[in-house]
Amino acid sequence: MLPLTARHTFPRGFDVAFSELGRFFRLSGTRQFSHELLLSMPPEAAHAATIAALRMGAVPKPARPDPENLGLELAGLGLPNPLGMAAGFDKNAQVGHALCQLGFGFAEVGTVTPLPQAGNAKPRVFRLEGAGAIINRMGFNSAGHEPAMARLDRPRPGATIGVNIGANKNSDDFVADYVQGVRNFAPLADYIALNVSSPNTKGLRDLQSGEALKRLLGEVLAERARAPFRVPVFLKLAPDLDEAGLDEIAAEIGAVDLDGLIISNTTLSRTGVERFKRSAEAGGLSGAPLFNLATRRLAQMRLRVGEKFPIIGVGGIHDGPTALAKLAAGADAIQLYTGLVFGGFELITEIKTAISEAITNAGGTGPGVLVGTETKDWAAGKAEL
Repeated sequence: MLPLTARHTFPRGFDVAFSELGRFFRLSGTRQFSHELLLSMPPEAAHAATIAALRMGAVPKPARPDPENLGLELAGLGLPNPLGMAAGFDKNAQVGHALCQLGFGFAEVGTVTPLPQAGNAKPRVFRLEGAGAIINRMGFNSAGHEPAMARLDRPRPGATIGVNIGANKNSDDFVADYVQGVRNFAPLADYIALNVSSPNTKGLRDLQSGEALKRLLGEVLAERARAPFRVPVFLKLAPDLDEAGLDEIAAEIGAVDLDGLIISNTTLSRTGVERFKRSAEAGGLSGAPLFNLATRRLAQMRLRVGEKFPIIGVGGIHDGPTALAKLAAGADAIQLYTGLVFGGFELITEIKTAISEAITNAGGTGPGVLVGTETKDWAAGKAEL
């Protein structure tokens, strides 16, 4: 883990937050206090302070190793458990190792853009208190490829780290930015995720359809073929696609050597959160209100790509039952981020325990016994939480 240095500067007052977080995590471990501390801070300040705490090693590690029945293989990657940290948390690849040490089976860093960019104007992150949701319009704020490449050292035993790549908002050619991402990170990443589904970069979601998608997949996978070894490539989709859009994507990926899908990104919908303060803010909605929509889209795509095509399910997971439902809908592995904001790091153990117990109760030896048991119901809209 990299130490804090003068090269890593943050806004005034963060040194106090870092000190308080470090003292708390070393001496207390009390969930309520951590929430009070972090939720009393502006969202981006709380996030930066948490990153700093992880970099300082101020977060307690699991008391025991994962149960053996949580292990799985995903797109050729051996994982100790199926729970990953979603992209968006560790945008600049600072704490991927720490997240895996914390108990995640894998961590996805990024979104990383080729050149540094500041993202959209602040404020750009809004908690919807009481809804377990966040609206963000970050806009791919990124330090660029070079710092992330410098931090992604190999080998890294015990840590599986994927890199989520995107395009600079002022780029003349979005596809070329993704190709560059594959070129730079294929030797360093355990897998690469193509983020073409963020709603906060104008025109980006156009890459999910038509000739744009065909060109993207063709050029990215051609670049992957030139890498020193084969790195799995995943495509991350939006939950706002209709079924015709899912049909088109399924046809395109069926014609190429893509390794998997990540479903889904944030949504532009505000269904179910209209009464909450800040719900009208522009940006993508994440958290509990996204769960049913994202899970239905996952199941609908599972029916289109078949049982064996790897899918990572993300969107709205916030406890054991939602994690299990995501698997039942057809996810081979799952990710969360917003759930941690409201549930704390204890949520990692809670979810893994629920999955392990469900595997045992089903008479299985791994997470696969739970996958796809309710796909048709979720796809048809007959299941929801």
